[in-house]
Amino acid sequence: MSSRTSRAFLALTLSSTLLIAACGGDDSSTKTTDPLASSADSTPSDPADLVNEPKVSLPTETPTKLVITDITEGEGEAAVEGSTVYVYYVGVLTKDGKRFDGNYGSDPYAVTLGSGAVIPGWEQGLIGIKAGGQRQLDIPSELAYGASGSGDAIPPDSAISFIVDAVAIVPPIDPADAPEITIEGAANVEVLVSDDLVDGKGDEAKAGSNVLVHIIAFRADTGEQLASTWGDPSPVALLLKDGGSLPGLIEGIPGMKVGGRRQITIPFADAFGAEGNSSMKLPESTDLVVVIDLLSTF
Repeated sequence: MSSRTSRAFLALTLSSTLLIAACGGDDSSTKTTDPLASSADSTPSDPADLVNEPKVSLPTETPTKLVITDITEGEGEAAVEGSTVYVYYVGVLTKDGKRFDGNYGSDPYAVTLGSGAVIPGWEQGLIGIKAGGQRQLDIPSELAYGASGSGDAIPPDSAISFIVDAVAIVPPIDPADAPEITIEGAANVEVLVSDDLVDGKGDEAKAGSNVLVHIIAFRADTGEQLASTWGDPSPVALLLKDGGSLPGLIEGIPGMKVGGRRQITIPFADAFGAEGNSSMKLPESTDLVVVIDLLSTF
């Protein structure tokens, strides 16, 4: 199984309600894409979802260079090139404040800085942001969509303004940093078994929270590695409540702290059940072992 396929498969099979829409059936769907590429107004269908959407204060003059304004500073490690930043955002036309895009009330959006997947105004404007930080970006046309504009939503030569809330910052990850784990084959277990391989020092993952994790999955009976997110160095997001992921992960991750690594043996009933998972090459009625690295919780 290729690294991209492994990551996409893990994301789709371990979490039924992923927070980050970054996985799919082919390589292109696993890449970060420009959130504005469709140029469609993504106003949530439920007006209540806009309750927490901040209002963009328009600059008095059309920006001729990128203007970065930190509204809230945030805490922790600042984003650098190569960091993956998870954000909520709203975007408006600078000239009149017309809203053309946003994701408040939906899922946070993942941007890997330096990948060239978003407009230059975002690539440059998100450098230095911290988790919990809120930042306004006033972006001149040449760092946005230039003379071509973007569909009907963003006319040619338009400056655009955003408010961006960073909910998590994941530092650049080197696949070579993936842990070397050997799993000894063992008989099925009756209850979930967990072992902290590395004790974290950061925030604690709690039931009901959202987490960003790297995952390596193994067959419990033979110790064979089935899949890993480390080959494509971008974590997956899981929701730790019923329906948000496998029951074994909902039970096994809470209590971990950011920076920690935990090995969890999940009884097959709390993994993929008696039918197993043929796509993952996990036989029927076979327990699953996962090694979780907790990168962030929010």
